[in-house]
Amino acid sequence: MEYLYVIREALVWIVTIFWLYQIMVSLCSLVKLKDKPLKVDKNHKFMAIIPAHNEEAVVGNLIESLKNQNYDKELYDIYVIADNCTDNTAEIAKKAGAIVYQRFDPTKKTKGYALNWFLQQKIKEDADYDAFFVFDADNIVDKDFIKNMNKKLCQGEDVVQGYRDIKNPTDNWITAGYAIFYWTMHRFYHLARYNLGLSPLLNGTGFMVRFDVVKPDGWNTKTLTEDIEFSLQRIIKGKKLGWATDAIVYDEQPTGFKQSWSQRSRWTVGHMQCITNYTKQLAVATKENKTMMNFDGLLYIVGSIPMFIITLIIVATNFLMYAGDGMTNIELMYNLAMYLMPTFLLPIGTAMIVMALDRRPIKPMVKGLLCYPIFMGSWLVINFKCLFRRTTTWEKIEHVRDIKIAEVTETADVIEKIS
Repeated sequence: MEYLYVIREALVWIVTIFWLYQIMVSLCSLVKLKDKPLKVDKNHKFMAIIPAHNEEAVVGNLIESLKNQNYDKELYDIYVIADNCTDNTAEIAKKAGAIVYQRFDPTKKTKGYALNWFLQQKIKEDADYDAFFVFDADNIVDKDFIKNMNKKLCQGEDVVQGYRDIKNPTDNWITAGYAIFYWTMHRFYHLARYNLGLSPLLNGTGFMVRFDVVKPDGWNTKTLTEDIEFSLQRIIKGKKLGWATDAIVYDEQPTGFKQSWSQRSRWTVGHMQCITNYTKQLAVATKENKTMMNFDGLLYIVGSIPMFIITLIIVATNFLMYAGDGMTNIELMYNLAMYLMPTFLLPIGTAMIVMALDRRPIKPMVKGLLCYPIFMGSWLVINFKCLFRRTTTWEKIEHVRDIKIAEVTETADVIEKIS
């Protein structure tokens, strides 16, 4: 029984030190830094790239929001990759004003393959673009997105993630869960690291990449989470990613639990693929470069599924000790509460702090906040399931809302007045 106690205490210290580190880094999100000086003063030329698989219901709204940017219309082009489409995505995108590339390869369906296929063509053409953006077809984009990203490019940043907000946070407890999760991650993970001089991560959509960055190898990703994979590749090379709070893109989240389960399962499997492919490289980079950025990137990988497994082992040792009469009923309940309370109740308080800091009204999100432990708890179940059964096929998320940029802007104005 004594060896179980030693193992448990060692693992508890590992988890405690990990989360103390995360808390200390998160506090850096409260510091407001001065704007970086411009290295050049130029209006750059951009590609807006939209990989789209059967997105006829929503792609037109994104193109409309891109066409209405506060930026010189001659300095950006809108491209839609109609990827294995069986609907009218290509026709609708052309009619809306986009340049459409159609791709048919049923064996390679992920966004990463579509991006690489498209970018390789532009690289061979030696297209005269300075940088490109990547969007999901269900996005809509704030009118100052390109202008604010251009500023980041002028400041010398090569890869920059924009602020991924939510179009439909109040639809139900599922979309509210996504919104609260992203709002929390944006401030306490990405912004905190950007302020501290570490590296944020790409967030799936609404990001910018300098064209020169991909010219040597193209978009070379193979996992189900191409955004995280590309971020880790940059961090391994010692390259920081940027963060643009004022370059806002609005994303639609699934309203059905089955779709949400499928999507988050894919993300978990993608993280596992990144763990397999990049943990060793991150460890080597940390040793060779001796930078906190590389170490923090390594902790990101370690802090996902490995930390989840360690926590499961800690909980299991408590039950083993209890079964062997090495722990009383009260001690067992206390030790379990030490994990259940932070896991299910602390995120609500954290979310309310983030919403207060970002001046978001809490009242419309009360139901979502109360259900947030269920949302996060279901994610733990997903993680556990993926330890034993991993689905690596991509499944399309059906979009049921036809939300235009004007509607989101109007809602944001109302929220600002309320707050």
